Amino acid sequence: MRHVDSFEIQPPTPPSHNGVPRSAWARARRRVSRWHRPYIAVLLLIDFGSAALASWIAIQTFDQAASGFSGTREDPTWFHTVSFLLLPLGWLISLWGNRAYDRRYLGLGPDEFKRVVRGGVAVAATVSFIAFATKTELSRWTVGTALLGALLLILFGRFMARFVLHLVRRVAGQAGHRMVLVGTLPEALEVYTAVTRNPDAGLVPVAIHITDGYAAARGMETPVPVYAGRDVLALVREVGGDTIAVCGSASAEPGELRRLAWQLEGSGVDLVVAPQLTDIAGPRVHIRPIEGLPLLYVEEPTLSGPALLAKNLLDRVAAGLGLLLLTPLFLAIAIAIRISDNGPVFFRQPRVGHEGRTFRVWKFRTMYVDAEERLAGLVDQNETDGMLFKMKEDPRVFPVGRFLRASSLDELPQLINVLRGEMSLVGPRPLPADDGDFLGDVRRRLLVRPGMTGLWQVSGRSDLSWDEAVRLDLYYVDNWSLAYDLSILWRTVGVVLARKGAY
Repeated sequence: MRHVDSFEIQPPTPPSHNGVPRSAWARARRRVSRWHRPYIAVLLLIDFGSAALASWIAIQTFDQAASGFSGTREDPTWFHTVSFLLLPLGWLISLWGNRAYDRRYLGLGPDEFKRVVRGGVAVAATVSFIAFATKTELSRWTVGTALLGALLLILFGRFMARFVLHLVRRVAGQAGHRMVLVGTLPEALEVYTAVTRNPDAGLVPVAIHITDGYAAARGMETPVPVYAGRDVLALVREVGGDTIAVCGSASAEPGELRRLAWQLEGSGVDLVVAPQLTDIAGPRVHIRPIEGLPLLYVEEPTLSGPALLAKNLLDRVAAGLGLLLLTPLFLAIAIAIRISDNGPVFFRQPRVGHEGRTFRVWKFRTMYVDAEERLAGLVDQNETDGMLFKMKEDPRVFPVGRFLRASSLDELPQLINVLRGEMSLVGPRPLPADDGDFLGDVRRRLLVRPGMTGLWQVSGRSDLSWDEAVRLDLYYVDNWSLAYDLSILWRTVGVVLARKGAY
């Protein structure tokens, strides 16, 4: 943290131009953020290799004589040229046309994968049109296997490439976007907190340029250097940045944002606007220009309708199958608990559920039978700042129970609550009924069913502060979707295997 005591104030430097460069090819090469060039090159190799591999698998799966088009035996060279060169090149062209290599969509979020799927649909449509136009006889099984296989292999390859990219960002702190935040100090610090919350995003603020004067920030602690009265583009070059983030009210200055965009043309520096819309997912925000004024429309959260009905159906079916398949594991855990500490196998505690209704949650017992009586003597050793009592080395937990907690196996009986409609597979964590008053923002968590897992669990679990856990729960309530639920379930697998924040 830095104390802001003085600033270097210089008169703004006039922009070099305020229009489009003479040639679209005359753009300056990006000085700092060059990670995307080798990354895109790797993606090109992955995509080409995946498409070629899918063609090879399709040919090997079906007899070559019947797997291609007419004339395969007479001219196999042309058949292999189409399969291993032209079709993979077609994939690259389609993906490029759908902007699947645009650096703005690489590394985070679902947009990259959506564009890959759209590219796959375009390839399938193109192949079908060409075959129809030229009256070429194709093996539907082979072509379908090649196209679907290529799509799946490309998606898997990009997923692994993203995994490596995230690993580089988390461990080495490289392959990111160096940002200069422009706005008032409180707005810039709020954006700083948001973009640094997830290292996988690769957004690294390196400086803050305040617009409300240096006196507003004198003596305050800041995580990055603060500047005032500087030309923004010159400051970006000085600190080695490649992205300017205009925060909050700074984006509302009449004409200033447009002139800044003019100044950045051809500089290789990205311009992003961070409006004061926190914890609202992208699908709920739509930009609709009215007479040149871009208006941001924020849709209401989806708390009812067909999507919610599908979520409830998925919960019941998955819970029923899970209880059926996990019965042998339940019996083994029950025997281990009875051997470790003679007492009930299950622990049932009142929790607050949907719309404030209370229910009893099912869990495997992990503490000694006198745990409740011993709690009063341990209250002063609570290691969390919220409603729940947590200790990393809780003496009330017996050895088998410690393993069950670390592996999250103690949560599996909550499938019973899911089957009964009291809980969901994904949702906010259920809190004890005798803790807190659920007033204010916290009460909004009760608009959906509590979940066995949730955004809080895949983001740190017990290592999170109470305020951060509530923020994540509220974010889920406002922005949930079936795709988001599936994403959280997938991330839960990795978190459980890593035993992160479980105690």
